[in-house]
Amino acid sequence: MKPLVVVGDALLDVDVEGGASRLCPEAPVPVVDVEGEWVRPGGAGLAAILLAARSAGEVLFVTALGDDRTGHRLSSLLAREVEVIALPLEGETVSKTRVRASGQSVVRLDAGGGRAGGAPLPARARAALGGARAVLVSDYGRGITAHPELRGLLATLTGTVPVVWDPHPRGCAPVPGVTLATPNESEALALVGGAPGPGAAATGLRARWRCHAAAVTLGARGAVLSGPEGVDPVTVPVPDGATVTGEKLDTCGAGDRFAGAATAALADGTDVTDAVASAVEAASRFVGVGGAAALSVRGAVTAPASGNPPGDGAVSERAALALSRRVRGRGGRVVATGGCFDLLHAGHVSLLRQARALGDALIVCLNSDESVRRRKGEGRPVVTAADRARLLAELSSVDAVVVFDEPAPSALLDRLRPDVWVKGGDYDGAPLPESAVVRRHGGEVVLLPTVEGYSTTRLLRAGG
Repeated sequence: MKPLVVVGDALLDVDVEGGASRLCPEAPVPVVDVEGEWVRPGGAGLAAILLAARSAGEVLFVTALGDDRTGHRLSSLLAREVEVIALPLEGETVSKTRVRASGQSVVRLDAGGGRAGGAPLPARARAALGGARAVLVSDYGRGITAHPELRGLLATLTGTVPVVWDPHPRGCAPVPGVTLATPNESEALALVGGAPGPGAAATGLRARWRCHAAAVTLGARGAVLSGPEGVDPVTVPVPDGATVTGEKLDTCGAGDRFAGAATAALADGTDVTDAVASAVEAASRFVGVGGAAALSVRGAVTAPASGNPPGDGAVSERAALALSRRVRGRGGRVVATGGCFDLLHAGHVSLLRQARALGDALIVCLNSDESVRRRKGEGRPVVTAADRARLLAELSSVDAVVVFDEPAPSALLDRLRPDVWVKGGDYDGAPLPESAVVRRHGGEVVLLPTVEGYSTTRLLRAGG
């Protein structure tokens, strides 16, 4: 299968989290007691890892990176998910640090002003674009879309493979002929001054940029799509069941998720209207499980302190906690279940479907690779935590997956406080150390019937 290629400006996003209960004596500003630091790729880097997490096949990322500490840190994060094809960066790698207290942003610190230069493209970049199944251009105004050789190559691709262009106010206009341009509402209205609404703005930009279609994203209202000449713009709403409400929703990265989902759909042969519809749903669900924060990892990215960092389908623990709070805040019930889920089979799927029917959101607590080895012995797991999490997250019954490293998820459940804790009926009579934790917070423990004849151990024996 040919790869998907992302082209764009990468930066490092940092969240410093803590609590604030007092003011500084030197000035009337809050003192934040730091509890931890979370990092993730930002800008087009976020778009690339989101696309890699939800797409079959390889994802290649053409970007510019600085030879500095921030650039090395960013490169290490990206290399976990995508192949990075790096151009030189003129200046320091950009980082954006949000300091947050009790979930509320206090200040953002921006550092680095590096921009992509005009150095010749590496041969690997030319080959990647020439062999792409589809291309996503994620412009963050740092110069890569102004690269003359790169623009020339992108122009030759239009009409032969899908090219999606996510523009930026400080970036360059898309090359003529792209399949889909995806500005947000404020960007579109600013670019088309005097437009009476997003539909007219989409039509104006489609004509100005000479692209086949333009979709203006509207946040919780979906998107408006302007397609072929002479066809009125159509509104693509958020589908029932994907709308998320609640306070302090973090929408960071929703545009990247939208553009990536549209790219993946177009690469699979979907028409533009259906691609935009699937992108609207994907972006809405992305916000619902914590937005970009779900992809953050804690501490030093080169040597995690312990456990498995969230990867692909997994979300960070704080994203799962946020989901749990939102569901309870609107009167819903949070259901949790846990296990190794090595070699996902029909018995697992049945259990998860039954568990989800008991409430309004299902969070799966997934044993890390080391935790599985301690329980099952060498040779297990057969499937890594990142891939197990990805498979689980693709199931419609699962709302979030969190990886834990302990023998049992008692400590995680102490923080999640689910209303219902579900295990399979094969545990009947066996001690469940996490039951006391769940009941202490007012939750109930439910044992559900399993599908006869299915177990990972049995499947391995049958195949061995």
